Amino acid sequence: MQKIITVSTPQHNILVDITSEVEEVVKMTGIKSGLVNVYVQGATAGIMIQENWDDSVQNDVVSLLKKLIPAGVWEHDAQDNNGDSHLKAGMVGPSETIPIVNGKMGLSTWQNIFLCEFDGPRNSRNIVITLIDSEK
Repeated sequence: MQKIITVSTPQHNILVDITSEVEEVVKMTGIKSGLVNVYVQGATAGIMIQENWDDSVQNDVVSLLKKLIPAGVWEHDAQDNNGDSHLKAGMVGPSETIPIVNGKMGLSTWQNIFLCEFDGPRNSRNIVITLIDSEK
C-alpha cells in the first residue's frame, strides 16, 4: 500500500515532526508486521529519525548543518541560490524505513520521524508512505 501526505513548512531550515501523520497511515492499513518507508519528494528536503523530547536536538541538527554547509558559497548558488539546501538534503537522505511491530511503528520512546526542510518555507512537501505487509 502507498499513500502520499502533504506537509507545509514554515521556515527555511527546520525539522517538522510528521510521526502522527505516518502513525495514522500505519493504523489505517491494519498491518501487524512489516515495514513502513517514509520518502520525501524533492531535492532540498530529507527525512530523519531523531529525538522528540524537546526542540533542542532538532535545533542542534539545524545548527550543525548550517555550520558544516554554509549558505552562499556553492557553485549551484548561481542557478537559484540554494546550493546549501541540496547538499544538506543529500547528507540527510530522502527516506527512512521503520519496522511495524504488533501493528505499531517500532520507534523507541524518544524517536520521532522528521521532515527536514532546507529550502523553505514551502506550501507543500509531498511525502510518500509505502507499507509492506510481511504476513502476506
